[in-house]
Amino acid sequence: MKNLILIIALLTIAPQISYSQEEVSVEDTTLYRLVKTDGGELIGYILSQDEREILFKTMDGRKIVIPQYVVKEVVKVQSTEFSSKGEYVGEDKFATRYFISTNGLPMKKGEHYVQWNLFGPDFQFAVSDRFGLGVMTSWLAVPIIGTAKYSFKLGENAQAGIGTMLGTGSWASFTNSDFGFGLALPFATLSIGNRKSNLALSGGYGGVWQGGQGEGRALFSIAGMTKLSPKFSLVFDSFIVTPGGERTTTTYQDVYNPNTGMTETQAVTTTEKRQGFALLIPGLRWHQGEGKAFQFGFTGIVAGSEVFPIPIPMVQWYRSL
Repeated sequence: MKNLILIIALLTIAPQISYSQEEVSVEDTTLYRLVKTDGGELIGYILSQDEREILFKTMDGRKIVIPQYVVKEVVKVQSTEFSSKGEYVGEDKFATRYFISTNGLPMKKGEHYVQWNLFGPDFQFAVSDRFGLGVMTSWLAVPIIGTAKYSFKLGENAQAGIGTMLGTGSWASFTNSDFGFGLALPFATLSIGNRKSNLALSGGYGGVWQGGQGEGRALFSIAGMTKLSPKFSLVFDSFIVTPGGERTTTTYQDVYNPNTGMTETQAVTTTEKRQGFALLIPGLRWHQGEGKAFQFGFTGIVAGSEVFPIPIPMVQWYRSL
């Protein structure tokens, strides 16, 4: 009788034991990007973790025990971060920026960065997931230009943004009237894509005023980028200034009058058409590590039917703050 009871008990709890073992053996199939404090990163699966360490399985099958104190961030990998061949490429951390212009993609809250240029710095701060503020200037702090952009989604792979740029001659305005100017550029941008590959169309109206006089023109930009590999992105930017109206200037010159035999001051009026032009900037972005990138491009100026290359390349450094 006792043996019969023991057999019945074993038959009852055996399925539960088997079920529990099956639950434990199931692996998490979510793919993660593990960023270490030294800037290195691993792509793979988390097999287990506690407060001391993470058992991590890389995509090539290696199992690595990683101490928690060397882990800076663990990020879930999205399907859009893979190429059409299934190779992991990752997103471009600075995908919201080209050389000059921006797009509708928002910066992620807290992901502040600085773009170092040969002429000066450009600081950008993500106040929220949709709103960003920035300031750019030269090494002499003339001019100082503030920027603001608000982004919102239009669809799964479509974004839009509205923003403005406001500038001043800063401290030099008080020492030299030639620097006493202001500028404003409200703009809107529409982009298609994601942080791995995107295309943007932007437009606005820029105005500059000085000494009580001002002028403005419509401005446009077509730009895009695509991340080719974990290390490199192709970047293209443009800055298109439309033709302005006619501008009339009056100068006074001393002219000899043969009828009187004397030199007389006469007013000379000239009228000129303000020409439009475009800057075209293709380039390459090298991702040196987590939060670090180096970017260079070559600029060409299109004016009328002629193209003028600028011999000095545009060089920029991105650094997360």
